[in-house]
Amino acid sequence: MTFPVIGVVGGGQLARMMAPAATALGFELRVLVEAEDVSAVSAVSTSPVGDYKDLQTLLDFADGLDVMTFDHEHVPTDHLRALLAAGVNVQPGPDALVNAQDKLVMRAAIDRLGLPNPVWAAVSDVAALVTFGDEIGWPVVLKMPRGGYDGKGVQIIDSAEDAAGAAPWFEAMSPLLAEAKVDFSRELSTLVARTPDGEARAWPVVHTIQVDGVCDEVIAPALGIPLEVAAAAEEAALRIAHELGVTGVMAAELFETPGTGVGFLINELAMRPHNTGHWTQDGSVTSQFEQHLRAVLNLPLGATDVLGPVVVMKNFLGGDNQDLFSAYPAALASDPAAKVHCYGKSVRPGRKIGHINLVGDSTDDVDSVRQRATRVAAIIRDGRVPADEPARISEENA
Repeated sequence: MTFPVIGVVGGGQLARMMAPAATALGFELRVLVEAEDVSAVSAVSTSPVGDYKDLQTLLDFADGLDVMTFDHEHVPTDHLRALLAAGVNVQPGPDALVNAQDKLVMRAAIDRLGLPNPVWAAVSDVAALVTFGDEIGWPVVLKMPRGGYDGKGVQIIDSAEDAAGAAPWFEAMSPLLAEAKVDFSRELSTLVARTPDGEARAWPVVHTIQVDGVCDEVIAPALGIPLEVAAAAEEAALRIAHELGVTGVMAAELFETPGTGVGFLINELAMRPHNTGHWTQDGSVTSQFEQHLRAVLNLPLGATDVLGPVVVMKNFLGGDNQDLFSAYPAALASDPAAKVHCYGKSVRPGRKIGHINLVGDSTDDVDSVRQRATRVAAIIRDGRVPADEPARISEENA
């Protein structure tokens, strides 16, 4: 018996972080990367460079694989169908993945399942956008259905007069997705995994803190969430995974809306490991990366228990410090319990380059744990120990 060969399309940090899990389980990991200097290359020995938008490149990469999966959702849907027709084991398949690729398809699917959606519409031009805004009230959130991430491809339209400024977007892509701007108390995420045979497991619902459209912190589990809201959120994510035929890890990003409906609305879906699940590397019995590999291979799923009362994940983006390793002595000494994950990327301002995980001893200490994780991240980002005052934690939704 030979161990399976897993191919990952996309060479970002998600593919990179699948490598330790694959190594531990004895699997061979191969990654189709965009360039020789992307994140996954230094972690995966077989990393051919190729264009994921080219079908022949995908077919060549598929040769010898037991399963093909993804670091991102951008492979053209028609190519995925062609791979299936050629006998490639693609997980998740195109019928599921399209719901993460196209936000209009996703919104329609959420409606079809009777799950909580913001008010939305497909709008083909500025006039349709104005009609929508006048009907449901301004401001309106306008999104590109395909290709957006980390706040990109999203803009807030405050009034009918401002709608004309969206004309270039309609020239680039039409229709677009228009949504009512949701009045929410905080953002949540629920992470699940499902196998082709239908076994599924969920991690606890987490509190996510976004800064400029980018995930900045995650607190797991979400503190103070009513039990019935947490249960309904997990059930909604599991139902989506089952009804849409999702395989592998799926994240459902949510808006918490206390006192309204079931207490949340579904924001977006991602069908691969997700930034809001990075805490599982050091805070759960089974990390999202190991679980994803198990799931796409149709293996029994691992336990999702949390390893402490509270876990904090803190992202760090590119800053002034270009030599990240030079800051490691101070960063690691500042908190020996902190787990540092660096993505092997060149440093650019605003670019995700790593994260810190830290398990707390008590939910009462969550603010202290956040401060500690933020301090370690700041030392690496800035290349120096902060002044006597502790590094600031994000105030939003704190």
